[in-house]
Amino acid sequence: MTPGPRHLVGLTLVTDAPAPPVAEADVPEQMRVRREKRDRILAGGAQAYPVSVPRTHSLAEVRDGWGHLEQGEETQDVVGVAGRVVFIRNTGKLAFATLQEGVGTRLQVMLSLAEVGEDRLAAWKSDVDLGDHVAVEGRVISSRRGELSVMATGWGMASKALRPLPVLHKELSEESRVRQRYADLVVRQEARDMVRTKATALRAIRGVLEGQDYVEVETPVIQTVHGGAAARPFRTHMNAFDHPMVLRIALELNLKKAVVGGVDRVYEMGRIFRNEGVDATHSPEFTMLEAYQAWGDQRTIGALMRDLYLGVADALGSRQVETPAGTVDLDGEWRWLPVYDAVSEVVGETVTLETPKETLLGYAERHGVEVDPALEKDKIFLELLGELVEPRLLQPTFLCDYPAIAQPLARPHRDTPGLIEAWDLIIGGVERGTGFSELVDPVIQRKVLTDQSLRAAGGDPEAMQLDEDFLRALEYGAPPMGGLGLGVDRLVMFFTGANIRETILFPHLKPEA
Repeated sequence: MTPGPRHLVGLTLVTDAPAPPVAEADVPEQMRVRREKRDRILAGGAQAYPVSVPRTHSLAEVRDGWGHLEQGEETQDVVGVAGRVVFIRNTGKLAFATLQEGVGTRLQVMLSLAEVGEDRLAAWKSDVDLGDHVAVEGRVISSRRGELSVMATGWGMASKALRPLPVLHKELSEESRVRQRYADLVVRQEARDMVRTKATALRAIRGVLEGQDYVEVETPVIQTVHGGAAARPFRTHMNAFDHPMVLRIALELNLKKAVVGGVDRVYEMGRIFRNEGVDATHSPEFTMLEAYQAWGDQRTIGALMRDLYLGVADALGSRQVETPAGTVDLDGEWRWLPVYDAVSEVVGETVTLETPKETLLGYAERHGVEVDPALEKDKIFLELLGELVEPRLLQPTFLCDYPAIAQPLARPHRDTPGLIEAWDLIIGGVERGTGFSELVDPVIQRKVLTDQSLRAAGGDPEAMQLDEDFLRALEYGAPPMGGLGLGVDRLVMFFTGANIRETILFPHLKPEA
């Protein structure tokens, strides 16, 4: 099964050309040897990178179809398989290799002098390296040691690897794993598992939402104004309109417009862009879920958030999750805890919306919380909440009843003036999601967004801009609604214990020197 060269009239295949000259000093020895093998394959009339190979079965299909074979049992069933060589052992008249396919399925292939002949066995030994993709045709058997195998009757190169696999030469550092994720996926099962875990979580989220009659939509990534969150945007320019644009920092405003139009239960899972810091829990580009429910409020949307977590937990196999802070039992109580009660518990005194700024600064000093004395009183309170309360909350807790400054798009509290109906979900000491009863009064919303736009004009890079189209939509009449936001990458981080760079397949990194 040696694929020959393919000739197309009027076209010159790049794979038929020798490698361009490269200064020897610039090429590592292992790569130089592999390039020589590539050129030798081409010079012999074969292809190092054929368009296709005669593959009849995936490795998984072979395992499923013939996994019952007893030790030493042979068949006359001929298959064509292909995969990346991740193990190779060449002896005198018999060669062994392990092929890997997709996200980790492996199968042994065997090449014997009697089956493939002297020339093809010699070519295998001289031309095939770890990391190469090869195609093998042969009979399905079980080896004398009971290993399901393909006994080759022919083989061909499917893609010659010019770089050695890193784990077999020098294991990739954590930084290199992220920067060269393609290599990480080849050599590390944990990286391949993460891809599947995130995909499973996404399917589970969609399953929960669709089971409750939510409709998935797509909204613009490039926008004329930034809103829906307090964050610094990425800025760009649309040449067609000759107009400055921003990449979206949230999904919120367009989804609320959909609710105004009659899409009573709507959601989107999309990429969000925030031009801010990069660390183990933050990325400038990440996946966000936002969902909005007409006739709902912070309590109904909180119930939805619980359903989403339980749906993902069930899809991944357990409602008990190990975190650095301890074991989280998602089947237990999901507590609702007003934020002023929470801070009062920690400082040992009653803290309310009217507590003076000086008193809050005193609590900060007493408990070793560094805050800027120039901050507004409510922002100082939020600093205390984040430093003193959130890290202590192991089991799922909805921190609720925030001061109004915390969320400009939330409805004023129905019972307590100065507060809003909003919550942050804290699990394992980390914020995992947010939700609120939505502000739908266009007059109040205009005032709030005007205040935000004044902050932006005053130099606050995270303040929202005034979105006239959003306000116009509210003026047509929006029903009472609840909404939630859930960072999908942080959700995966919770269930896997990974950092955000591991959950994002190709995260942004500082450019290499």
